[in-house]
Amino acid sequence: MEVKIHNRSRVMQVLALIMFLSLVWAYAQLEWGLPQGIKRTVVQSRGAIVAADGSVLARSVGGKRVYPQGTLAGQVVGMMGSTEGLEGLEAAYNRSLEAGEDVKLTLDPRTQANAEAALAKGVKKHQAEYGSVVVIETRTGRVLAAASYPAFNPNDWRTYSPDARRNRPFLDVFEPGSTIKGLVVGAALNEGLTTPGTVYDTPMRRYVGGRWGSTIGDAVAHPTQLTTKQILRYSSNVGMSHIVEHFPAADLRDYLGQFGFGQDVAIPVVSTATGRLQPLRNWDDLVRATNSFGQGMSSTTLQLAAAFNVLANDGLYVSPRLVEGSGAGERREVLRPETARTMRGLLQAVIEDGIFHAAGIKGYALGGKTGTAQVVVDGKYSNSVYDSVFAGFFPADAPRVTVAVVVHGAKVNYHGSQLAAPIYRELASGTLSEWATAPTLPEKKPEQ
Repeated sequence: MEVKIHNRSRVMQVLALIMFLSLVWAYAQLEWGLPQGIKRTVVQSRGAIVAADGSVLARSVGGKRVYPQGTLAGQVVGMMGSTEGLEGLEAAYNRSLEAGEDVKLTLDPRTQANAEAALAKGVKKHQAEYGSVVVIETRTGRVLAAASYPAFNPNDWRTYSPDARRNRPFLDVFEPGSTIKGLVVGAALNEGLTTPGTVYDTPMRRYVGGRWGSTIGDAVAHPTQLTTKQILRYSSNVGMSHIVEHFPAADLRDYLGQFGFGQDVAIPVVSTATGRLQPLRNWDDLVRATNSFGQGMSSTTLQLAAAFNVLANDGLYVSPRLVEGSGAGERREVLRPETARTMRGLLQAVIEDGIFHAAGIKGYALGGKTGTAQVVVDGKYSNSVYDSVFAGFFPADAPRVTVAVVVHGAKVNYHGSQLAAPIYRELASGTLSEWATAPTLPEKKPEQ
């Protein structure tokens, strides 16, 4: 009898152990992921993410999420984990995708590829850390390209760092530097505070701000008197301080807000950062001057592109759109149409008369403005870390797209005219070729 009881006890122990291990396995599956059959069903029923032309950027095949275009728009698309989207559009539109709905983007694969190639070439050549490009369709605000570098392939997302997966055009915040001059001059023209031919005294240094002020200076040698048009060409900080001297601080700050700075971008669902404008109480004479050349404020690449699009779009701000059918967003008049057209001419002259070698293409009307911004490191402006920036549009006489370029931390030739402007030119060249656009301008004759 004792032997039978002993044997039965051993059997019960074995059964108890099996049951315990089964419970542990079941708990592990719930904690670390669903059983494969359920995972397969979840993934297989998930909707696709497609580009504007129908190219598939993300879809489910054989119970697995795949990204047929590889690195193309990788950071925008994001990636999916075992059962749900983790980053990018896979996360932002997780519910729609789970319901089996496709998500169609405004991205144009050719423009996206051009932007990524031009950005990669520039970042590598100048030994920079990273960069981003945004291309917006002028009239509609549709985002045709949102490029980041380094590249990211969602098919192998576990091998990438969080920084590599970051959607930099929408999330990175930086000081836009002298690109803002094109917008501030537009506001001053709109208010009747200056004209393209107004002449200002422009020494290379000027003290601004009274008792608590500071000396501002220029980097590019220029004549001691400059017109407004020349202030843009030579990117004169001193000149800008004169242009905004009688611009009420509240009015200038309001214009920057109307351009979209310091405001949330009205783009549904997708995660975006918001740049900063200092509160009005801080806007003394010095802050007004420094903001006129883009120092002391911040932006994302998306915000900068949307702001410059006001100049391209006859003075009308339109909210950027990334997903088709997500609503028209905001539309507001910031500048009079004639002011915007005047600014396009002035910014075309910036390229043709100043940096044609860096940003111009023979026979084509291009317009834009460079910026070179010191980066704040440990609470003060660095003398070794810079953001290279460019914002512009083309064709300048009848814009179809607006472009913003930002590259961070270049170790070789970091100025906007040396790095960001050539990226813009490379992108413009590729896009104009795609459009089969014939030259419209006579070839420039060499100066005598």
